[in-house]
Amino acid sequence: MKTLMIDMDDVITDNQFATFVEEFLNKKIDFTPANFKYKQDAIKGKEEEFKNIYEHKNLYEKAPLLDGCFETLQKLNQTYDIYIVTSYIWGKNIIDPAENLKNKFNYLKEKLPFINPEKYIFIQNKKQIHFDIKIDDRLSGLENADTKILFSAWHNQSIKDSELKEKNIIRANNWYDIEKLLLNNE
Repeated sequence: MKTLMIDMDDVITDNQFATFVEEFLNKKIDFTPANFKYKQDAIKGKEEEFKNIYEHKNLYEKAPLLDGCFETLQKLNQTYDIYIVTSYIWGKNIIDPAENLKNKFNYLKEKLPFINPEKYIFIQNKKQIHFDIKIDDRLSGLENADTKILFSAWHNQSIKDSELKEKNIIRANNWYDIEKLLLNNE
């Protein structure tokens, strides 16, 4: 059975960080790569003030699974040895890491009950672990895999198909693409 690593944020769910930032700044933010490399860049210079308000809030309390995620993961779980691999530490510790880890764990356990919690890996550097297949929204998260799938997200739209082809990376725009890539080719 092939091992399959799946990232959490911007792959399984869109956490509520952008909502918190917009609430904090009291305005709608255009989170595009042209404006921000990371969503937390929107609060640059106000990190401490943000941290004082949001450090212990649950980013996942109202976060839905992405469309098609639940059904596709249920199907993939029959064919692949699935691991959810995710970071829990935010830059400048604007979100409490211990609480974020607990919230991520509880979210996964509630939303994806068919994946054993022993298959959750909380790590900063995903390059350290080899999997047969990796699905991530960041190129760095795909290193050390035989098959690399970049999940489309707000921040990776500008990566050209030629760059992906050169790095032997496949782009998936949604969970229906993942299903086609990993289940229809079996």
